[in-house]
Amino acid sequence: MGWVLVVLPFALLALGVPIYLIFVATTITILVGFLEVPPTIIPQVIFGSVDSFTLLAVPFFIFAGELMGRGGIATRLVQWFMAMFGRVRGSLALVTVASCELFGTMSGSSPATVAAIGRLMYPALRERGYEEPFALGLVTATGAIATVIPPSIMMILYAASAEQSVAKLFLGGFLPGILIGLLMAVYILIYARRTLRPLGGTAKFTWAGFGKATWNAVFALGVPLVILGGIYSGIFTPTEAAGIAGIYGIVVSRVVYRDLDWRGIWQIAVNSGLVTAQLMIIVAGSALFSWILTIQGIPQQAAAFIESLQMPQWGVLLALNLFLIVVGCLVDPASAILVLTPLLAPIAQAVKVDLVHFGIILTVNLSMGMFTPPFGLNIFLAQALFGAPTAKIYQGLIPFIVIQLIALMVITHVPELSLLLPQLF
Repeated sequence: MGWVLVVLPFALLALGVPIYLIFVATTITILVGFLEVPPTIIPQVIFGSVDSFTLLAVPFFIFAGELMGRGGIATRLVQWFMAMFGRVRGSLALVTVASCELFGTMSGSSPATVAAIGRLMYPALRERGYEEPFALGLVTATGAIATVIPPSIMMILYAASAEQSVAKLFLGGFLPGILIGLLMAVYILIYARRTLRPLGGTAKFTWAGFGKATWNAVFALGVPLVILGGIYSGIFTPTEAAGIAGIYGIVVSRVVYRDLDWRGIWQIAVNSGLVTAQLMIIVAGSALFSWILTIQGIPQQAAAFIESLQMPQWGVLLALNLFLIVVGCLVDPASAILVLTPLLAPIAQAVKVDLVHFGIILTVNLSMGMFTPPFGLNIFLAQALFGAPTAKIYQGLIPFIVIQLIALMVITHVPELSLLLPQLF
């Protein structure tokens, strides 16, 4: 039976079968061919996997992210950062990173961040003389920060799978997300100085200009305060915060900024429902596959095998990182988290790795998969948005992949980055 669990999913993946059907087909094959389990268990597992208060946050954050991107909030965030960094060499690229960091605290979605910030920044980057591969790589890679900076949809899925606190995972993602952004900023400054283009913003920093931009963006800047402030002050849970974010987004986009009408909001709701349905189908299919792994005791066997090898913690973490990097190149992050968490979490515990820390390691690894060839979702999105050749996107991504690898090494071996804030709060 073991060979079926390994060979069949990869064979179906090579044939282009949708990922959720791969999980369902593999599970049914195991149930029918090898196990004496009543087929009625299948709908029970499927329903149980999506009947989760934690997962209820996912559609609300997807809806809120769409509102932020199309309701004028992303535009005002970019204008605010431009007023702050306008005269710095490489300012537009720095604004892109900073905007993705802040937008990530609102949407929790990498594709939403690429679409919202990329649409605004890519044309401006090209107009101001940034090389096409660099501009493409920048907007494609920085969008992935949204999966690390809270509130992250990937962290919600991990929390549901590993039975960990969503609030602690959100806190654990702050410093790693900031670290990734800072490393990208350092590279941008080096790039701007070495290429001598562009020479900075056209407008110099003035307190008057910054004050005006801040006033225009005050409601946009209030989004992360409402979401994260409400969670950590105990006013509402992360799931409730997702709903509040959606309501706040409607009020700001429709009433304050007037960038959306009710028809636009309805269309966003419909699109969010479709995206949520696609994600929940993956959740249900992967839950079946994970259930098969669990009843066969495979996670426990894997943990026992690792313990028997008596490998040091750093060796196990290195092996896990290499495995996750490969998986991230081939499988979408949601599926990877839902299938691998039950398998890998016991291994992490066996070598005394805190599960919050491991959740951050897992998220950072799979966020890199969002912009790593050949199947990175952000790559396909950038190609569709900007009509750019895939080869140029790949070329521009190389330095950002290196940066992410450096950040991953630091985050893996300095657990305090992930655990300091959760332990304080």
